[in-house]
Amino acid sequence: MAFLSAALVVAGSGLIVLTATGAFDQSESSKPSGPAPAQPPMLSRPPKSVATQPPVAISATRYVFPVGGCRADASQSHHDYPASDIFADKGCEFVSPVDGRVDEVTRVDTWNKKTNVGRDRGGLSISVVGVDGVRYYGSHLAAIGAGIKPGLVVKAGQTLGLTGKTGSAQMTPPHLHFGISWPTPAGHWWIRRGAVPPQTFLNAWHSGRQLSPVSLVGKTERAYGADRGCRSYC
Repeated sequence: MAFLSAALVVAGSGLIVLTATGAFDQSESSKPSGPAPAQPPMLSRPPKSVATQPPVAISATRYVFPVGGCRADASQSHHDYPASDIFADKGCEFVSPVDGRVDEVTRVDTWNKKTNVGRDRGGLSISVVGVDGVRYYGSHLAAIGAGIKPGLVVKAGQTLGLTGKTGSAQMTPPHLHFGISWPTPAGHWWIRRGAVPPQTFLNAWHSGRQLSPVSLVGKTERAYGADRGCRSYC
């Protein structure tokens, strides 16, 4: 009696492995009686080896909406460069939208409405480079967590600071300025503030859907070309 069994095993680590076993058996009653007929000579061949493929780990980056603890409404457009203003009450949680590490932190608000210098417009701010290689930036914060510093490993949904009105938001309702970009050397605020429209991703995360900006960020970076400094709203 011939049989072949296959089982799909999902290991605890998230690996998917396909295992198979096979055997052949012949009962005594089915064996022919008498001497076996002569068989033609056969060339001896070494058995074929079957390459064993290593199991492939399946993983996915998890994304969350960057404002937690209260209602928040993301603007569907932004002036002069790609970004979104997420309007929420002062003191709502600014959370990391992804697992990653803290990139840059600005704890001092140096914005002056008379000069309105671009590098100061964000006020208190934090950026995170995700495990997906994308940088996420939030600014106009009222406060930053005491232990939040460059290099700190953070998890998606972890509170980084509180929404507020620092920087140029002193002249507007409280909101979180949110930008998506590729990582750059420190101080390149004209990229950090936002280089890719984040609205599609924010809308997805707000509704609990997973949508990655990796492809769009890569495409935009290639089209951007050489970085020669601020190009708009400087």
